[in-house]
Amino acid sequence: MSAGWMQSPLKHWVQINPEVLPEDHDPAAEIEYVDISNVNQIQGILSTERMYFGDAPSRARRVVRGGDTIVSTVRTYLKAVAPVRDPPDNMIVSTGFAVLRPRSQANAGFVGWLAQSEGFVQAVVARSVGVSYPAINPSVLGGLPVRFPGMENQNGIAEFLDRETARIDGLIAKKERLIDLLHERQHALLSRAVLRGLEPNPTLRESGSSMLGEIPTHWKVKPVKFVAEVGNGSTPNRDNPEYWADGNYPWLNSSVVNQEEVAEASEFVTPFALKECHLPKISPPAVLVGITGEGRTRGMATTLVFEATINQHLAYLKPYSSDIDVTYLRRAFDAAYAFLRNESGGGGSTKGAITCQQISSLKLALPPPDEQLAICSYLDRENRASNSLIEGVHIAVERLREYRTSLISAAVTGQIDVRTYHKEPEAVLETA
Repeated sequence: MSAGWMQSPLKHWVQINPEVLPEDHDPAAEIEYVDISNVNQIQGILSTERMYFGDAPSRARRVVRGGDTIVSTVRTYLKAVAPVRDPPDNMIVSTGFAVLRPRSQANAGFVGWLAQSEGFVQAVVARSVGVSYPAINPSVLGGLPVRFPGMENQNGIAEFLDRETARIDGLIAKKERLIDLLHERQHALLSRAVLRGLEPNPTLRESGSSMLGEIPTHWKVKPVKFVAEVGNGSTPNRDNPEYWADGNYPWLNSSVVNQEEVAEASEFVTPFALKECHLPKISPPAVLVGITGEGRTRGMATTLVFEATINQHLAYLKPYSSDIDVTYLRRAFDAAYAFLRNESGGGGSTKGAITCQQISSLKLALPPPDEQLAICSYLDRENRASNSLIEGVHIAVERLREYRTSLISAAVTGQIDVRTYHKEPEAVLETA
């Protein structure tokens, strides 16, 4: 044990859940409520919900003050841990949290960083019981053995981690912004290519479509239904084993649109299901489009490269002839993503869904077949280059996050002397 450090139960250093609102609290009182889903280990408290106490869930009971730290004791695998700094007077957190309030011999900043350290989080998770919602009893939490240095050292460690994690977080933010810019550049190149072609200064004409705008004069404009078959599928009754047991025909759900191309299935239906249910046999190549849901998959497209069938949350597009290249059709739908999202997000029965009719009526800008191939080849090259850069930046972000985690753990356990430790976060990115 490092000199000057003392090991004792957590409850020696903090009060646990020191304030709880009574059930008869004024129902008209406004509170700022924090639930477990609004907290994560890296960003802390993401948001609060303003509500009247009378309308709040029964778990809205724990009072927090500045200097407290909240630690999830229910669904501990979520690692919802956050120091509380400058909260409003009416902030209340869920009983799914334990509130740690430092005693006089503990520095609030040090407690916050200790609770965020990987060793502490893993100790909480390891002592949690239950299957669906593993939880740790507050008394067990209070008995966790922890090590604290003297107050001067606690102050120094807290200041060190405040400063160093801010620098790391700043670097991460810059790199995440770079990822956003690279994605924006990809989309700009995509839109330019499928709406203007590859010529730097093409002669343009009005397309007659608000989505397409001006297009090269020699390009055609056609609704999808004139160039491709459009349809969707279904989900056979899961309770009928004749549809699923020992099935051998690939069946796809909407999650596949998150892939660049679909080459295999994880579920299979029987020949009987193909006969009895609305399940088209789709031969490759074809385009698949997610057509339902509030998540990002609605409007996303992918390329099908093997024969399969689909559920009702996907539409398929199968070109009628070689006049339209399937890869170009796919890229045209990639470019139309925002338009389809907007069109399907309005009121009425189709809210949150894209219909096959909408897809069939969507107008496409169609260059000659040789230009379609050239555009797709160009976009493939650009995407490979951009994706390589994006992957490299993602790796850099992950290394910085790993360094952040290890630095916190090393500092709060005395493995490094924060008075003399110095390492530029940028050095973490240097690899052989």
